[in-house]
Amino acid sequence: MAKRSNPYTDNSFVSSDLKTILHSKRANIYYLSHCRVMQKDGRVLYLTEDDKANEYYNIPIANTTSLLLGTGTSITQAAMRLLSQAGVLVGFCGGGGTPLFMGSEREVYVEWLTPQSEYRPTDYMQGWMQWWWDDDKRLQAAKQIQHARLDFLKKVWRKDGDLKQQGFDSGNDEIARLIDSNQRQIDKQEQTMHLLQLEARLTKQLYKLAAENTGYSGFSRDHEGIDKANGFLNHGNYLAYGLGATTAWVLGIPHGFAVMHGKTRRGALVFDIADIVKDALVLPLAFICASENLSEQEFRQECLNMFTTHKALDVMFEVVKALALKTDWEV
Repeated sequence: MAKRSNPYTDNSFVSSDLKTILHSKRANIYYLSHCRVMQKDGRVLYLTEDDKANEYYNIPIANTTSLLLGTGTSITQAAMRLLSQAGVLVGFCGGGGTPLFMGSEREVYVEWLTPQSEYRPTDYMQGWMQWWWDDDKRLQAAKQIQHARLDFLKKVWRKDGDLKQQGFDSGNDEIARLIDSNQRQIDKQEQTMHLLQLEARLTKQLYKLAAENTGYSGFSRDHEGIDKANGFLNHGNYLAYGLGATTAWVLGIPHGFAVMHGKTRRGALVFDIADIVKDALVLPLAFICASENLSEQEFRQECLNMFTTHKALDVMFEVVKALALKTDWEV
């Protein structure tokens, strides 16, 4: 009798076969639309179709953090198995990289499909849960994330020459005063809701600053807006959410254990973590690229380059790990 093939082992691999790249050092986030993702010869490929021929493109899964599947995409079970083995998060979303399938009062949210592994670290989850149930400690953690957000913004806007040429310079007196004022206000907030309001006011002020710097007059933040600045902000924010989701998953902390965006929002921790880098990187790029009339693909590439240049994922890991293992809380 002929030996039957095993569909679960043929053309497959184990995680140890991959060249190990830490998630914090991985370089790639993919957004795909109107294509088919599949497994072929132990690799994950996406297939595009045109009038003349079908073309295959390789996805380097060992160096990829997350994969966004937009409109007109499909993916095979075999490809999902390989992506899971490589620790790649997969999210389904609407057109333009803006997730549409789940909604919330504040922002639209993408549902992340996280790889299943029984061997992720447990110490970060255990450390997180030792203080998460305490309202005061959770508020302190939210404040530290907000401080990290402003520290990162100040650092990036101080040293990035391209951003400084566009007026995003933390050495500027007006911007320096804005940052310093908010840093002082963070520690004065006594409720999470007040901290959220402070965050929203600062972001609104940064929108105004960015619109003035880039000559993008008449801007109003609208998540359903069809203008380029709003569309780029949505798109870039969801790229940051991919990094945030990856950070929480790798460290083994469930996405529901947020410190700021609400205990009733499943996945809110992703928003908390993404906040660390959104205003520093996505916000100015969205306005700069919109004012230069760049395409969506060009904007996405600029975002990913900035994430890599300023080690956004590294920063996220450092902040979350420090919070998870923190023991010296103020009483």
